[in-house]
Amino acid sequence: MGRIIAVANQKGGVGKSTTSINLASCLAAEGKHVLTIDMDPQGNTTSGLGLDKNNQKYTVYDLLLGEASINECIVREVFDNLDVLPSNVDLSGSEIELIGVERKEYILKENVRQVKDDYDYIIIDCPPSLSMLTINAMTTANTILVPIQCEYYALEGLSQLIYTISLVKERLNPELEIEGVVFTMYDARTNLSLQVVENVKGYLKQNIYKTIIPRNVRLAEAPSHGLPINIYDPKSAGAEAYRALAEEVIANGDRI
Repeated sequence: MGRIIAVANQKGGVGKSTTSINLASCLAAEGKHVLTIDMDPQGNTTSGLGLDKNNQKYTVYDLLLGEASINECIVREVFDNLDVLPSNVDLSGSEIELIGVERKEYILKENVRQVKDDYDYIIIDCPPSLSMLTINAMTTANTILVPIQCEYYALEGLSQLIYTISLVKERLNPELEIEGVVFTMYDARTNLSLQVVENVKGYLKQNIYKTIIPRNVRLAEAPSHGLPINIYDPKSAGAEAYRALAEEVIANGDRI
């Protein structure tokens, strides 16, 4: 049975899509069969994995509105062991179209249930808001992975995210747990990055991954080539970091 991890933080620009793309790819490189679900209307995970987001027959939008099955929407073997459920800007209209639909919080869950046994890991990239799309991801997931950027306002909004997760757990998905926190965009040259890490560690009682994702030029370049970092530049600091994170996620699964 697949382990389902939602990558969520309502702040934008913290490395959600980067983490979704590269964690999924590094898990696949470890021989795990992985599905990546792009729940963000920006479609960055879709394009970052080399798919033309505006030229897909079916996307998550069609799935949520019941216009296509999950098997019709999944793009198979985008990379070895890695399938993608793509997204594009159409998805931004889904919230309005789902008004009045019963059990709309569970649409993704009910569809993913059909395929989850085909995968070792399902990684869901959430939009940078606590919207119905994010709620769908949280009702589907076993755990939430929270990327936190090493910058001054890192803690801002974090309590709201944790509150939302606890509400979803209480009312919609009693199985939901916080997978852990991963620090992103770490700049070893600044005291601020180190200070942010220490502040968050003091504030949170959650699992904090030992792997810290550095600021890395190659990591920033990779999405424009439609490649995950472990394929674009396997020797870069970014690739090494995401490989280490994938190994930690696998090890953490044995404890959860």
